[in-house]
Parts: sequence; structure tokens; C-alpha cells
Amino acid sequence: MECISLIYQILNLPKIGIVQTNKILSSLNECINYNMIENSIIKDKLKDILPPEKLNLIFENNERLKIELNKAKEKNVKFLINFSHDYPLEIKKLLLKNSPPIISYCGNMKLLENKKIGFCGSRKASEKGLSVARDISQQISEKNLVIVSGYASGIDQETHYWALKNGGSTIIVLPEGINNFKIKRYIKDVWDWNRVLVLSEFVPHAIWSANRAMQRNHTIIALSDIMILIEAREKGGSIEAGYKTLQMKKLLFAPIYDDMSEDALGNQILLNKGAVPIRKKRDINRANLESLFKALESNYIENKLF
Repeated sequence: MECISLIYQILNLPKIGIVQTNKILSSLNECINYNMIENSIIKDKLKDILPPEKLNLIFENNERLKIELNKAKEKNVKFLINFSHDYPLEIKKLLLKNSPPIISYCGNMKLLENKKIGFCGSRKASEKGLSVARDISQQISEKNLVIVSGYASGIDQETHYWALKNGGSTIIVLPEGINNFKIKRYIKDVWDWNRVLVLSEFVPHAIWSANRAMQRNHTIIALSDIMILIEAREKGGSIEAGYKTLQMKKLLFAPIYDDMSEDALGNQILLNKGAVPIRKKRDINRANLESLFKALESNYIENKLF
């Protein structure tokens, strides 16, 4: 059985989550880097882990999956398997047993080797919030840093666009399957596959859901050296991403600016919890990112030495 199909079949099993899937893959670790695994080997290694009815489901014909995997290959999509040598170490180090068992991708994988700044924020950000996102993403791209974010409207959209517009690079982490990915109209004129990486941790045909968006946020945080929250409400995905960043002991920065929207009340909540403020540098009328860049350099060197 092809390894990619096997992993997606396991993920499709009822009541089998990420942790259990990784445990199953661990038992197949010796042969997981081969393209094909004999069905007899799979059955032998998994007989003590899965009950017979679930083990048999792995080998059931799944035409939908076959079609979607063929579609992915036609789009030049590639796959990273947990436990393989090329799987992103940042994700394994932080998410541990909750690391996505398989990641599909297209674009420039070398971007993962660079220092990365993650962004989260409202889909319905204020004009001021969008302006701040634009300024910060431009400054970051000028430092040859890679931006990491989702693919929603609002803050995500603004950061990706202005990074590419300014000659920088960006990583898009999807809350759905990679076969649903399309280059959106707003970003077509600046798109460059040499400066873009698109990732998904879900079955190729998976549709958007709130749970997948939350799970995707954990991957954004894990991939990023530092996170920036532009605008967050008191409840919702953005502030939860902020909480998760602090919980994972990653540095979280949040801007403070005049006339902040009531929809940005989450910024102050997170600042009270330990986020670092970003204020405007009055002489140049831009966000002051000096402390962020210093922290990034210090953190990067520390991790390299470790």
C-alpha cells in the first residue's frame, strides 16, 4: 500500500485522532520512508494496536481518496510524513505527539529554513488595523524574514500581499485540504512560487471548519519564531491563537495605536497576560520593531546553540 494513502486512510478511521495516528505511524517507522508497504506487514505491525474492524477499514477501497491524491499530484503537490527526515523540526519540537501526521505542500520548501514571523488577527480588521499590518509586514520583508499566516481575509490577506509586494516571502497555512487551494484575486499580481509556500495538514479534499482553523493556528505558531497579533476580539480564533502562543512560551507582540477598534479589545487582554507591546515610532510614523528584531536575533542564536 502506498504510504500517503495509508496515512490518510488511518486519519479517516472513526475515533482515531492525531496522537493515535502518530502512535500507529511510529510502529511503522522502519518502513515508512519507502513508497510502498506490503499489506501483510501493515497487518502484522498493527494487529496489537487496532481492533480487527478498524484494521480492515484501512484496506477498504476509497475511490474519493484516490481521485483527490491524483488531483494533488497533477498540481505538483508533495507530502511530508511525520518521522521522515525532511519533516519540519519546529513542528515536532513544539507540538510533539500532536504534530500533524502528514503535511501536503506546494511552493518553495526552503522558506522553512529562514527566520519566520507569524501573524494572526481579525478577518474583519479595521482600516487602522490593516494599515498597521501593512506597515509591519513591509518592515519584516525588508529584513528578509518570512511571514507565516492563514489565508483568510483581513489581517492574513494584508500580510501576505504586502510581503510579496515588497519583494519578501510568505508561508500560507491552510485550514482545509490543499486541493481546495486557489490563488486569490487580491494576490495574483504579486504571486511568485519562488517566494511562496502553501501547507495543509488535512486530507486533500477537506473543507474549512472552525476546528480545522484552530488546529491550523497551532501549526502557524509552531512554525514561527515570533508571533504578532494585530487585532483580536475578546473571543474567537485570533485571541485563542494569542493564548496558545503564550502557552507554548513563544514571544507574542501586539500593537497599540490610537483609536483602536472595540474589536481589538483582545489585544489589551493579551498584553495583560504577557504579550509585548508594539508602539509607533513617531519620527518615522511607523511601528517600532526594534525590540522584536533584537528578540528574534537572540532567540534564533539561542536555539541554534541549543
